[in-house]
Amino acid sequence: MTTPDQTFRAPAYPLITHDPYFSLWSGSDELHGSWPRHWTGRNYGVALLARIDGASYCLMGDVRGVAKMAQQGVKVTPTRTEYRFVSAGVVIDLCFMTPALPQRLEILSRPVTYLDFTVTSEDGAAHDVALYLDFGGEIAVNDSSEPVTWARYRIPGLELLKLSAANQKMLARVGDDLRIEWGHFYLAVPETAVAAGATSILARSRVSRQVFMKDGALPAGDSLEDSSQLRHPCMAAAVLLPMTVTAVKPAARTHVLVAYDDIYAVEFLRQRLPAYWRKDGKSFATMLQEAERDFSVLAADCRAFDEELLADAAAVGGADFAALCAISYRQSLAAHKLVAAVDGTPYFFSKENFSNGCICTVDVTYPSAPMYLLLQPALLKGMLIPILEYAGLPRWRFPFAPHDLGTYPLANGQVYGGGEHGVENQMPVEECGNMLILAGALLRFEGELDFVRKYWSTLSTWADYLLEKGYDPDNQLCTDDFAGHLAHNTNLSLKAIMALGAFSQMAAAMGDDAGAKRFRRAAEAAAQRWQVDALDDSGCYRLAFDQPGTWSQKYNLVWDKLLGLELFPAAVAQRELAHYRRIQGQYGLPLDNRRSYTKLDWILWSATLTGDDGDFAALLAPVMAFMRDTPDRVPLTDWYETTNARKVGFQARSVVGGVFLRMLYDSSWRQKYRGRQ
Repeated sequence: MTTPDQTFRAPAYPLITHDPYFSLWSGSDELHGSWPRHWTGRNYGVALLARIDGASYCLMGDVRGVAKMAQQGVKVTPTRTEYRFVSAGVVIDLCFMTPALPQRLEILSRPVTYLDFTVTSEDGAAHDVALYLDFGGEIAVNDSSEPVTWARYRIPGLELLKLSAANQKMLARVGDDLRIEWGHFYLAVPETAVAAGATSILARSRVSRQVFMKDGALPAGDSLEDSSQLRHPCMAAAVLLPMTVTAVKPAARTHVLVAYDDIYAVEFLRQRLPAYWRKDGKSFATMLQEAERDFSVLAADCRAFDEELLADAAAVGGADFAALCAISYRQSLAAHKLVAAVDGTPYFFSKENFSNGCICTVDVTYPSAPMYLLLQPALLKGMLIPILEYAGLPRWRFPFAPHDLGTYPLANGQVYGGGEHGVENQMPVEECGNMLILAGALLRFEGELDFVRKYWSTLSTWADYLLEKGYDPDNQLCTDDFAGHLAHNTNLSLKAIMALGAFSQMAAAMGDDAGAKRFRRAAEAAAQRWQVDALDDSGCYRLAFDQPGTWSQKYNLVWDKLLGLELFPAAVAQRELAHYRRIQGQYGLPLDNRRSYTKLDWILWSATLTGDDGDFAALLAPVMAFMRDTPDRVPLTDWYETTNARKVGFQARSVVGGVFLRMLYDSSWRQKYRGRQ
């Protein structure tokens, strides 16, 4: 393992991060400083203890009555979180590895994280070391009042301990602050570890921990209590891993797997869909066996992927930017679920974590898109296709794009802003612009003409809507809906102009030369008009056309360069960046003049507008100060105060994938990663 970083401080550290349900984070600088948590903040009873030459130490979890092993650092990469502990002449390296490799969708969709342990003699002496790990039943239920059941299995190559909700409620409820209520959690111990002396137990967690701390062992046998009557904090799946290091053999290594079988993951238009790895009917046992077989290769592949991506990010924006990309990568992926449609097509459903719980929200997809455009456009298509399929149904009767497909995990129809019945609280210009821009990006970067052709009728309807309604938007919401309705929104107008330009490119690719020229002329005329109508006497561009003395971030302008539209002169972006650099706060650039709060994703987009390294570094620095100083130890928020680094709302959302836009801005990086897909 590499030496963990001792300088970077994340608001929360990803441990086991797969999807909106299977998600564990550490909310403290030291892994034993608190219990691991679900992204919603609910504690999980997960403990890691070590016994070194008869003395016990805690490495993970707020376990009382035992000394804490000294933590020397933590390092976050796109697929790994590594910790180092040193005490009593022994070094213990712990790696949480989730092989979220973007070019290998089946492996990315596996709900498996490896806990990889390396024990080293620091002083050259011989040491007897035993590691104890347990997972409480909290991980399989939504609420602490719900009982769990447990079981033990053996399959070739693995010993399995299982925890499950006693009352299975598969896809029964929707909501934001919810955890899973169905399926099965597994702690899997490889036969190689069992052969080396590993043992496992299903028992009350306090009992098994006390026995380990006292005797360095586990209770004599599994609990025989009626599992359906026990509340889950009492029950745990535990494993004991004995290891010995000597002067001759100074290091020893072992690993376990943790996995979750959700059976069915989401529902789309009343059809229950499984995780993508299941598309060919593979069993969970087979998947686990393959995951164990692949461990060594995946460990090497993850390390190579992480090192390359972070080196490239550092080359683009420096070490701080690379660190931000690492944690954003893991978080953005884990706010989605990758499933297989009936025909095997990958669908990638997002959840609006702690904003309203919606599934497949278009204006959440839009800010997250740069990471997927860069590393795996198939995932972006997997976000867009369900929306396009839904919008093509007779039940969607509006001439503009939907906002969402429901509330996670049920994607059965829009629920936001009146659902399918009203228009007052919808986002017509916002969502039409988002869908057209992203479809245009798939065409420009990936040559996705078949995709455009399949949905041409729907895309054309939305383009016509923007042609009529987009330049000077009526009083309506945009993606920053927390700021309320706004008429004559200049940044929303920019989005419409970018979308018209993107549609003109799509029309040309479709062979519709007349349409291409018509929409290009409209975009050019609107861009010329915008530069006059939006310009404020102060020298920047206004928040709204009719509000002198105002300003706002113009992050939507990034597509002018990304899509090669060239509708605006470079001076527009330069004027904006000069203003941003003058007025940004201690912890970042406010969203606009109305409030001091900001959006992290939009700052990174705005910082990229000019393509100038100095501008980017100037706007990035306060964001990194926020990361370091925020008192809110939660998975990265994208909505916070620039005055005190406090979270305003939102956490663990997928939108942080937008930080990769700086890499997307350079065509050489796009070309490099396109060759990997």
